[in-house]
Amino acid sequence: MPILRWRRKTAKKGSELLKNAIFEEKTPETLEEALEKYPYLATYLEGLDKKPKFVKNLESGFKFEEDNVLYPLGLGIFIHVSLGKEVGKYNIIEPEKPDKSVLAKVEEAIASLLDEKVDIREENRREVLVELFWRAIKKRKVRIPKGEEVKVLYHFLREKIGHGFLDAFLADPWLEDISIPGEGKIFVYHKFFGSLETNLEVSKGEIDQFLRSLAERYGKVLSFSHPIIDIHLPDGSRLNIVFGEDISLKGSNFTIRKFSKEPVSIAHLIAWNTLSAEMAAYLWMLLEVGISCLFCGETAAGKTTCLNAAACFIKPDAKVVSIEETPEVNIPHKNWVREITRLHTGSEVTMFDLLKAALRQRPDYIIVGEIRGEEGRIAFQAIETGHPVLSTMHAGDLQQLFQRLTSHPILVPKTHIDGLNLAVFLNRIKRGKRLVRRVTAVNEIIRYDARKGSLNFLPVFVYSPDEDRLNFIGSSFLMEMRVLPYRGWDKGRVAELYEEMRVRAEILRYLSEHYPRYSHVWKTVVEAENRGVRWVYERVMRGETPWLG
Repeated sequence: MPILRWRRKTAKKGSELLKNAIFEEKTPETLEEALEKYPYLATYLEGLDKKPKFVKNLESGFKFEEDNVLYPLGLGIFIHVSLGKEVGKYNIIEPEKPDKSVLAKVEEAIASLLDEKVDIREENRREVLVELFWRAIKKRKVRIPKGEEVKVLYHFLREKIGHGFLDAFLADPWLEDISIPGEGKIFVYHKFFGSLETNLEVSKGEIDQFLRSLAERYGKVLSFSHPIIDIHLPDGSRLNIVFGEDISLKGSNFTIRKFSKEPVSIAHLIAWNTLSAEMAAYLWMLLEVGISCLFCGETAAGKTTCLNAAACFIKPDAKVVSIEETPEVNIPHKNWVREITRLHTGSEVTMFDLLKAALRQRPDYIIVGEIRGEEGRIAFQAIETGHPVLSTMHAGDLQQLFQRLTSHPILVPKTHIDGLNLAVFLNRIKRGKRLVRRVTAVNEIIRYDARKGSLNFLPVFVYSPDEDRLNFIGSSFLMEMRVLPYRGWDKGRVAELYEEMRVRAEILRYLSEHYPRYSHVWKTVVEAENRGVRWVYERVMRGETPWLG
């Protein structure tokens, strides 16, 4: 029977099978529901001395004091995180993997059902393989114990169209890094819990075979003569592989830098106390008028995350050009030109080259992934010619930032530094048992004092460690000298300006509590642009937000 006709006859049945199968996208609402649906979860929890707290959605249902949490990823996968030991634990709970011989028989049975009429293009491979799997069981081409079918199907699909043992990690939106230092345990870096050791262990032989297979799948050559490669995965994640014991003494290693499908929003950062609602409102008002800002901090301080969240406040109709070595910036603007460097194939195209080209593209905003070298001079030339720039930079405080910008290899003239309007500093801070990210200072650059050889600046927001709070000092040079003139307001309306900042903060605070996603913030920014901030505020205060529906 042709597969398409068979699909129509069994569509309802196949749908029911999938609905009750482990591949259901919908996550359980309660722990009781999860235990009833997934017996292997109950088996896992029975072996624990201390039961974790079930959190359906870390986005809104998570409290930072908790150190023993269980959360679902969908597809029948659960994650148990527990802290308090030498290294925190990240345990993946999924169906037990069947014997390889069973998966081989399934593959053979499905292959016997394939013919030239089967439509198995890349975009529908999953659907077709699921249908053929159940058809093979119905025709007794493969025998699987009753109740074990979905377990076998889960692992068969993972091996054939997924990324093997990486799939569970790739499905977790709260992971930033996945790595293995060689033979042994895989480690992850979690947005909330920091560095964690997983319950997945891989041998040298397994990791070598897996990495070779993965490289071949993406058209890369991985060998002892070509031991280092980069692969961009379909979800946007970046995989770096170092192959062989001769250069990696513990065996082949890899690191995956994960990027979320939907970026972390400014409302998330408010909810997580990374920054305050007042600071977010302040950025909203400044980015509307086109200020240049650097997000600074040490490695993994959250610089790019904060930049990407703040970029949502750039006017919706603006033309934005982003320039990066690795595509991390992800903004919703329709008129967005996205460019990345080319360093390993063909003629080299650097950040410097792309930034020079951007100046000829008439952008309203330029976003530079990170300033590290001579592209910094071009970025400041762009600022001098009226092109606002957002970027990140490694610097712990304003003095370090000034030194880096004016020293080799960046070499921005000191007299040009005051073209930069704003420097936001972030850091990782120990709070209780974990490291958290915080904005620790927001400094407005006033001018360069040639006589003293230093920058005059105004610390507009100051972090209080005791309160774990970012405090507004009560006034802003940029608000009064940039936003007021932009609107054509005289100085008598300064109080009105700060009142609007308060109103915007209330809007963003509401979003952080009820609608924290990036798309929610963007829709609210668009609505405020079209109908006015006060109109949006009045409806938010009444709990009426039809634009978010």
